[in-house]
Amino acid sequence: MSEPFFFSLTNAPTVGDLAALVNAEFDSQFAARRIEGLAALERAGPRDLAFYDNPRYADELRKTRAGACLLRAGAFARAPAGLAALIVEDPYRAFARIAARLVPDSLRAAPIFAKGVSPQAQVHAQARLEPGVDVEPGAVIGAGAEIGAGTLVGANAVVGAGVRIGRDCVIGAGATLTHALLGDRVILHPGVRVGQDGFGFALGAAGHLKAPQIGRVIIQDNVEIGANCALDRGASRDTIVGEGTKIDNLVQIGHNVVIGRHCIIVAQVGVAGSTELGDFVMVGGQTGIAGHLHIGAGAKIAAQSGVMRDVPAGARVGGTPAQELRRFLKNAAADRRAGKEKRT
Repeated sequence: MSEPFFFSLTNAPTVGDLAALVNAEFDSQFAARRIEGLAALERAGPRDLAFYDNPRYADELRKTRAGACLLRAGAFARAPAGLAALIVEDPYRAFARIAARLVPDSLRAAPIFAKGVSPQAQVHAQARLEPGVDVEPGAVIGAGAEIGAGTLVGANAVVGAGVRIGRDCVIGAGATLTHALLGDRVILHPGVRVGQDGFGFALGAAGHLKAPQIGRVIIQDNVEIGANCALDRGASRDTIVGEGTKIDNLVQIGHNVVIGRHCIIVAQVGVAGSTELGDFVMVGGQTGIAGHLHIGAGAKIAAQSGVMRDVPAGARVGGTPAQELRRFLKNAAADRRAGKEKRT
């Protein structure tokens, strides 16, 4: 039985076509060479396009059999003879643009079943679906929910009463949404939970009294949220995710959290309630951020950090408790040296 391959190129462009698409410099002798696949350097064949943007893979570049490769001008000398080198400023970004053009299905989950509303889905009579919405078997859409054209609701997903979803969105299989408003082109991967109760309790010696959570979750345009993330609805305000933000798998966002535009939040991050992240903040994996903090625009937080205080705009921090990154790295190096001295 042959090995399946789930994505195929929409056409077989020439090297010249690709160079025009990303404004690359190249040797015109390769202009007519056809490209029929996309592959990593070590797996690429004579009809494949690869990219090189990390010196760790210099050996793979020297040995590659790729027909064409996107790379920076400084790496051209490492390219093997016969390779059609496409010189660009940012090889990975250029590769992403080309792949999006040649394999568009990879950017949006295509319906697993026939298009349209499956007879095995449950759509409330008071729900409003624009033409072109696909709803897969087992999905449930509640009363008053509104879903825009071009949106896919995956198998066994649940869209609660009154939830509004914009156009050209993807709601992954098994995802659940309540008390939420989504913009256009939002992608929720399988198992995402949006709009459930926040973790709010009035503590006391007689027991912990559950505090009502009466806010919403607002997710703006072009947001992507990875598998099995949880975004709690606000307690008295809204939980907000700004446009263009990308959230990796297994991230917890607490109630009332406000995330700015175009942030990057990597896997296993937890953000406690009422914390605000400015625009273009980057948070490394397994970081914990305490509640009621302000993370300034453009701040970068290293992986496995514990953030317990506000972080200024543009700062780079790391460690637990998080501190200026250079200081953290310097202290970590000193600790390693001290450990070696004790052993000797």
